[in-house]
Formats: sequence, structure tokens, C-alpha cells
Amino acid sequence: MADILGFAYAATVAAGGMIGYFKAGSIPSLAAGVLFGGLAGFGAYQTTNDPRNVSVTLATSVVLSGLMGYRFLNSGKFMPAGLVASLRLVYKV
Repeated sequence: MADILGFAYAATVAAGGMIGYFKAGSIPSLAAGVLFGGLAGFGAYQTTNDPRNVSVTLATSVVLSGLMGYRFLNSGKFMPAGLVASLRLVYKV
């Protein structure tokens, strides 16, 4: 069975990077969104093939959650950092 939540998480992360680029012209947002979205998508693909193979998904979501959680604590703004950090709580590996 396909890891639907994993692919949705990956798409959300990638879309967030693209939105950051289109709204603010932020190339780092675009690069991070595509990188982490791609890694999350690859992890979801691996989990689809073997449900026990969660290492890439877990590592990607922990790193992204940590980075965005740090940004949220520094800025106090929920969007986008708080949202991405809290997605890790919703999407449990």
C-alpha cells in the first residue's frame, strides 16, 4: 500500500519551498523545499516498498522539524516555520 501521508508530507514541503520563492524570491527556500521534499518523497517511496524501511523518512522529518522549530522559536510566527515543525507531530513514522 502506498504511503499516502508520506507523499502528501513531501508535496507540502516542496510546495512550501516554491511558495517561499514565488512570494519573496527566496532561493534558499526553494532549494530547501525541493531538497527536503525530494528526500521525504524518496522516503515515502521506500516505505511503500518496505514498511519497515523508515530511516530516510525519519531522518528527513527530524532534521526539518528541528530546523523549522528553531526558526519558529526565533521568529514567533506560525507560518511557515511553525506549521512545518508541527507537521512532524501529525505525520508519525
